[in-house]
Amino acid sequence: MNINKLKSVFIEALGIDESLVVDELAYNSIAEWDSIAHMALVAEIDDQFDIMLDTDDVLDMSSFAKAKEILAKYEISFD
Repeated sequence: MNINKLKSVFIEALGIDESLVVDELAYNSIAEWDSIAHMALVAEIDDQFDIMLDTDDVLDMSSFAKAKEILAKYEISFD
C-alpha cells in the first residue's frame, strides 16, 4: 500500500521512528528533517514511486500530509 511505502521512505531518509511519521510531521519540526535530509527524502520518493518531482513540489513539500497531497498530483493514491 502506498501509505506504508511513503512512511517507509520518511523513516529511512530521515532516520526516524515510525511513530513520528504522522500528517503533522513538518520540515524543520525535528532535527532530523533539515535541508540535507530533505533532498535525500526527495530522491528516495523519486526512486520508490518512479517519478520525478518538479522543483515547485520539492520546495512545497513541507510536511508528511503535504507529501501525500503532492504525490496525488502524480496519480499516486493513498486510499
